Parts: sequence; C-alpha cells; structure tokens
Amino acid sequence: MAAPPLLVLNDVHLTFGDTPLLVGAEFSIEPEARICLVGRNGSGKSTLLKIAANLIEIDAGERFIQPSTTIRYLHQEPLLSGLETTLSYVKEGLGPGDDPYRAKYLLDQLGLTGNENPINLSGGEKRRAALARVLAPEPDILMLDEPTNHLDLPTIEWLESEINGLRSALVMVSHDRRFLDALARSTVWLDRGITRRIDRGFEYFEGWRDQIFEQERRAKKKLDRKISEEENWLRYGVSARRKRNQRRLTELREMRRKRRETRRNALNSIKMEVAEAELTSKLAIEAIGVSKSYGEKIVARDFSIRVLRGDKVGIVGPNGTGKTSLLNMLTGGIEADEGRINISRNLDIATMDQNREDLQKDWRTKDAITGGQGDRVTVRGKSRHVIGYLKDFLFSPEQANTPITVLSGGEKGRLLLARALARPSNLLVLDEPTNDLDLETLDLLQEMLGDYSGTLLMVSHDRDFLDRIVTSVIMSEGEGVWTEYAGGYSDMLVQRAKGPDTSANAARVKNKKSETVKKTPREHGRLKLSFKEKHALEKLPKEIDSLVREIAQLKEILADRDLYSRDTEAFSNALGKMETAQERLALLEEKWLELEILRERINKDFKY
Repeated sequence: MAAPPLLVLNDVHLTFGDTPLLVGAEFSIEPEARICLVGRNGSGKSTLLKIAANLIEIDAGERFIQPSTTIRYLHQEPLLSGLETTLSYVKEGLGPGDDPYRAKYLLDQLGLTGNENPINLSGGEKRRAALARVLAPEPDILMLDEPTNHLDLPTIEWLESEINGLRSALVMVSHDRRFLDALARSTVWLDRGITRRIDRGFEYFEGWRDQIFEQERRAKKKLDRKISEEENWLRYGVSARRKRNQRRLTELREMRRKRRETRRNALNSIKMEVAEAELTSKLAIEAIGVSKSYGEKIVARDFSIRVLRGDKVGIVGPNGTGKTSLLNMLTGGIEADEGRINISRNLDIATMDQNREDLQKDWRTKDAITGGQGDRVTVRGKSRHVIGYLKDFLFSPEQANTPITVLSGGEKGRLLLARALARPSNLLVLDEPTNDLDLETLDLLQEMLGDYSGTLLMVSHDRDFLDRIVTSVIMSEGEGVWTEYAGGYSDMLVQRAKGPDTSANAARVKNKKSETVKKTPREHGRLKLSFKEKHALEKLPKEIDSLVREIAQLKEILADRDLYSRDTEAFSNALGKMETAQERLALLEEKWLELEILRERINKDFKY
C-alpha cells in the first residue's frame, strides 16, 4: 500500500489584482517523490511552490501537511542579510537534531569557506550559500526554484549527485532540461491556472503536452479558424515548430560530422599564402597565442583558435575561470596581454550580456525594439510591424505597450533576445542567454539561433541547449588553459579523457589533479537511454534488414543486361530506388551505431 502524501493542495484558487492565477489547482507530494513543476513564465509555478511552503495565503481551497513534516524552500532570489558569515547563515536553517558539520561540508563542496560576508557575495555565491542552507537539514520536502541559475556546470553536476543521495521528497522548477531529465520521476504541468500530472519523467512531458494540445484543437474545430489562431498562437506556436526543430537537429549533426573531419587539419588547411580577401570571406575571428591575466588570476594562456563564418561556438567552464573575459577578448572588448587577435573588418556584432542592463526603465515593451521611433522594425532586411515581431517572441499585442518595469525576469530575457536578434549582425554574442527563460522560450530561442546564418559565440551552463545549438565547445581546463572540442557538450565529454571534475573547487584546488576518479554516468551527462532511443534501438535493426533485402532485389533487377535496352524507364527507376535505399541504409546504420555505443557506455559506467 502506497504511503500517504506528505502534503496536499486541493482546489486552490488565487487572484492577483483582477487576474486569476490559480483556478482549482491540485498538488500532492509523496515521500521520496521526485517532481518537476513546469509551465510558462508567469503561469504561477513559483507561487504554487510558495503556497505549498506556506509562504503565501490562498483565496480558496485547502492545504494539508502531515504533522512534523519539515520543508525547505530555495527562493529564486535568496536574501542573506542580517548575518555575519555564510556559515552562520547556513546553520540558522538547521533544525533540532540536524548535524552542524553538514553545513561546513556543503559550503566547502560548493566552493565557499563559510567566512564570507553575505553582503559582498556575487549572484552565484548567494545561490551556493542558499543551496547549502536548504540541503543541510535533509528535510522531508525539498523545494527548489530555479536551482541552477548562476551556477557553473561542475556545480550543477555536483548538485545532481548530492540530491540523488537524499531521501527528501523533491519538487523543482527549472529551465535546465538535462537537470530535469536526471532527477524527475513525475511531472506536474501548470497551465492556465490548473495542474495536470503524469507519473513519468520530464523526457515524456513534451509528447504528453502536445497530445493534450491536439485534443483541445479537435474540440475547438467548430470555432472560427481565424479567431482560434489569434487567441491560441502564443500557446501553440512553439509546439508547432518542434517538427522543424527535428530537421534542424539532423542538419546540426551533419555539420558536426563535417567539422570533426576537418578540425584535425584546420590550422594547416588555411595557409598564410592564401589571399587576404579569401581569408576575410571565410574567417570571422582568429586568436594566435593569446594570454591575459589580472594580477595573479590567469584568464587565458597561449590560446589560439580560428572561428569561421557560420560557426556556432559555446564557451563553458566553472565560475571564475574567465568565460566572459575570453568572450570579450575574442570580440575586441578587452585587449590581450600577449598574442594577437584578428577580427574581420566586416563583422557587425550584436550582444546580450548576462546582467541584462540594456533596457531603459522608461521604455514600453515595443520601445526596446524600435528605440521609441515608430512602429516598424527592420529584421534581416525586411520591414516588419513591431507587434508582429514581438509575437514571434511570445508577446501578446496588448503587451506591446506594457512598461518594462512590470515584466517578469523571463519576459525581460525574451525581450532582450528579440532586441539583439533585430539588430543587423553577422556575429551574435550571448552571455548566459538561457537564464530565467521557460522551456517554451528556450525552444523558440533554439529555432531563432538555428535560423541565424551568422556566427555565434555563446557562454552557457545549459548542457541540453549547448547540445542543440553549438558546433564546437571551448572548455576551460583550469589555470588559463582552454581547449576547443568539435560538437556539443556531450560530444566534448566523449572526446575528453574523462568528464569535468564534479567538485565545485576543481579550478582552484591544484592538488586534486593527481587524484584518480572513476567515471560515472553523470560525467557523460546521461543516466539512461531515453524512451525514443530505446525504441529506435529495437526498431532500427528491422528497418536495416528490410533495406538490405530491398537493395538485394534491386540489384537482381539491374543485373539483367537487357533491361536498359528493353525498358529504359524501368532501369532508371530501379537505379534511383537503389541509390535512395543505399543512402537511407547508411544513415540508419550510422544512427544504430551511435545508439549502440551510447548504450554500451552507459551500461559500462553503471558497473562501477
């Protein structure tokens, strides 16, 4: 018999101003549950968590919690004022009987000493201290609101491992797909004020959601089509694009394959004797032996790279290693101490920085796109009405005149992306573009960047997003050493001798380099094959066998020496079918081989 839930929300209603936010929402948390709460920005995810944590009163409905159940809630914007040190801040969150040494252990794992003054912490350091505070008591229910924001990749991977070792029930709101894939076993979808639940991991969410959308579409067939399209565009737009994204991912894999074939000889393939005009047409940025330091802090040491036009490059590494500084050097924002950086004279650069300070407080939403001048914007050489362009970024027509000061963090992020992509450019520079964006907006951004024909340089900690977008990754190896790897983040892990050290102090503690660490599945960013991958492994051999038989039959037909003279059209048809079948066979065999290698690697990792 299943254990009773620790916490239940029943028929919850909540209205802010004149706008109903929750209209009968239901939510339950069972012991040791692993729940991801998903929904668009502004749908009320954080509010629902705060109601569950008893931080917000509801207008109507019921909240029940089992007696003596302990809850810890991680705020999106934690407040650390009023305490002298980070250690005292973490210890204040402990309950009777909790281990005080765990506070120091967690701070150390998260790269903090415990002696820091909370007032002087950066955004990332505040997030680490707040994580230590909610993890230290090992509560019955752990609620995490965007826990990966401002964290670097090693810390995110450490956090996944730490949470997996807890017996706490977990509820999390996050835009990090890989994080959700690794931890969630149930998915709650908050949409238009109500909740729906599926007791399966996040990897099944999008297919399940699209089925619900399809059911709704069929139920609304009697409505006027034009009105339906206008009213539901924002809700259905991203889902309708997913089929196009699958094609784009296929094209991206082909680009990566070609890049891997040419990368080994890249430095030798473009010789100094090539004409300067030809170099200018192919080369966007070239760094030769670049070094940079600030006092004892080394940002880059003897770093060289060629970024060709159309390349999409991701920069990754622990916080404090100089990702943003490297990005600024490559684009001419700061000068190198040594070496040379050549930037094409024809580059038009558009940027979006992680501080998101490019918006004036007195602007309306549309002013951020037009600069307050008229209602038209030129995008890729075409004049568009600003409201139509904003709809591409999931803004309703009514929001065009909304003051920027009332937009949510996710909406401001979306607006900055719209602003950056509206500028004429052939080099797009994005510093942590995925922060505060919901999953649907990430899908939209993926499409926009996939359509972008120029060069892309991007700093990001979102592993899934990197895998979907970039054609190469520049990885920090520590102490100013950077290495470029062809492909996405997962490709980079495979190419390295081992995955990145999951200790948050890896870039700062030199003596850990000599330690031998066994590989875990998390170093590859994968715990198991997805449902689609398992299905493909079962299905592909049958398709391959069918194609082999088809090709054999076509070869028999073409072996007839008199066929061409007797029936030219039949000969051409058979030849065309055989060539198509052979191309298809090569693709399926390559896909099967990739999945087989992935399956074997995951199985091998689990043997440790």
